[in-house]
Amino acid sequence: MTETTTDAFLNGRLQIIQPRNGYRAGADPVFLAAAVPASPGQRILELGTGVATALLCLMSRVPDLECVGVELQPDLADMARENARRNGFEAEIVTADLTDLPGGLRARSFEHVLMNPPFFERGKGTPPNEPGRRAGRAEETALSDWVDAAARRLAPGGWLTMIQRVERLPEALGACDGRLGSLKAMPLAARAGREAHLVLLCARKGGKAPFRLRSPFVLHEGAAHDRDRDSYTPEARAILRHGAAFPLSD
Repeated sequence: MTETTTDAFLNGRLQIIQPRNGYRAGADPVFLAAAVPASPGQRILELGTGVATALLCLMSRVPDLECVGVELQPDLADMARENARRNGFEAEIVTADLTDLPGGLRARSFEHVLMNPPFFERGKGTPPNEPGRRAGRAEETALSDWVDAAARRLAPGGWLTMIQRVERLPEALGACDGRLGSLKAMPLAARAGREAHLVLLCARKGGKAPFRLRSPFVLHEGAAHDRDRDSYTPEARAILRHGAAFPLSD
């Protein structure tokens, strides 16, 4: 049986169970959820939902969403279902490979698809030791297949929102080419003047607007960590603590 912890998100509004060891949800899924420009009543699909942290963060911000999460690992899918139940949300969690979705799901379309694909290409870099962490951070499925699965499930005019390592932005843009347009990217920098390591990317099905590269979003105040305290900028704190929307879709 997988050993778990219960962790608070959005200043305690969400209580999320997740594996004690291996890949663990942190700030990334919160930022991902905050970047989805969803409206009440829309249909949402998360590919690789894990324990559903991002999906539940989005549902806590936007009411009356019809949400589906797809997760390959059965134990994580079970935790996602339990997290939805514990936090009072209704979400459909499907245990499946995103490249081989069940027929009923392939027949549906969504206004938004969000995803946090593994950051590292298989065979590059040093693989994590734990199987769960390898599955979470090193890919078994190519990034282009993630984008393809998302594009197929998007309704016309629908948005894909993803978070990824900055060095893989060219690969993500290439995967969107000819499938999704109106791309907008915002780098996430730990501090002002620091090199960004993560990027949020939005792309629209049928979009024709030119590519936009936004100014980096700065997470922490000051030039360096100076003492044991919360050093988030007010904008980052509003997202992480209070569930505010990300300024990516304006």
